Amino acid sequence: MQVESLSIADVKLLKPRVFADSRGWFSETWNRRTLAAAGIEVDFVQDNHAFSVAVDTVRGLHFQRAPYGQDKLIRVVSGAILDVAVDIRPGSPSYGRHIARELTAESHEQLWVPKGFAHGYRTLVRGTEVAYKVTAHYAPEADGGILWSDPELGIDWGLDLDRALVSDKDLRLPRLSEIV
Repeated sequence: MQVESLSIADVKLLKPRVFADSRGWFSETWNRRTLAAAGIEVDFVQDNHAFSVAVDTVRGLHFQRAPYGQDKLIRVVSGAILDVAVDIRPGSPSYGRHIARELTAESHEQLWVPKGFAHGYRTLVRGTEVAYKVTAHYAPEADGGILWSDPELGIDWGLDLDRALVSDKDLRLPRLSEIV
């Protein structure tokens, strides 16, 4: 597995090796030693799996407040997404900046999003499935989020905002300047 730092160094792109033959393919999607060698030493406690029927479904931008922050390892099982991570770590030199990366089932690439980032994605293909591992259990009292379309973030979601399929909960999230 190859681990690549992105423009915000703590967010990483993981490129697993894929072994293909006439039967199909095999890929190792997570390896504790490989990630530890790249400086990512974590214990995952939960796997999540989301299915979105429609193209332009937007989920996020979500995070868990301390002390329940979650590191996440995101991959696409079927379809494709525009995956977004926004730095919300107080005092960070990249506070408010984001990483946006297309992930597809075919590429096998994964995005490592450490705690202290809000995370969300837009589906690019009908019937998209996303799986991700997290390092802390979900805590409802620590649930937080930022409005996905907050102009202060400058995220190019690649769609007209009124075309997005967004939950009522996510439409009510505050802007970055309003979170504590």
